[in-house]
Amino acid sequence: MARLLEFYKDTVVPEMVKRFGYKNPMAVPRIQKVVVNMGVGKALENRKRLEDAQRHLALITGQKPIVTKARKSVAGFNLRKDNPIGCKVTLRGKRMYEFLDRLISVTLPRIKDFRGLSPRGFDERGNYTLGIAEQIVFPEINIEDVEFTQGMDITIVISGNTSGKKKEESKELLRLLGTPFRD
Repeated sequence: MARLLEFYKDTVVPEMVKRFGYKNPMAVPRIQKVVVNMGVGKALENRKRLEDAQRHLALITGQKPIVTKARKSVAGFNLRKDNPIGCKVTLRGKRMYEFLDRLISVTLPRIKDFRGLSPRGFDERGNYTLGIAEQIVFPEINIEDVEFTQGMDITIVISGNTSGKKKEESKELLRLLGTPFRD
């Protein structure tokens, strides 16, 4: 079992029950999935950029990414419908917890001038999104192999928020899991 999953079950759930007064431990919000997305706009000019992004995303997440395509044509960007413009991975279960554990304990501290994550990344449903400027902060990526640096968005989807305090409960859940938020 993943280390972060065990920590969630043994420590976080009882703390959340105590803090928010849930009557049942199953009512505690939990992480449903993590979506890692790399938008590669330059893939229109250079096909190798998309292939590199796919390879790096597979190394980072341990899962093969799918290619995302443009939904509609935009003349200003020379973009046609169904052009490949990025890639994404949806992580669930054990892989999700292992990825989050590596992200929180290894990757985020490696970011230069890191002062914590912004607490404003929550949406109205309590999901959290953060952006990473370069893929080279992940230890799985060998810097000598990187031809193009590429950023990514990581969305943590949290389910089980039933009360009106979704953002507050989600933030507390992620804080108890060890996510470093700015104050």
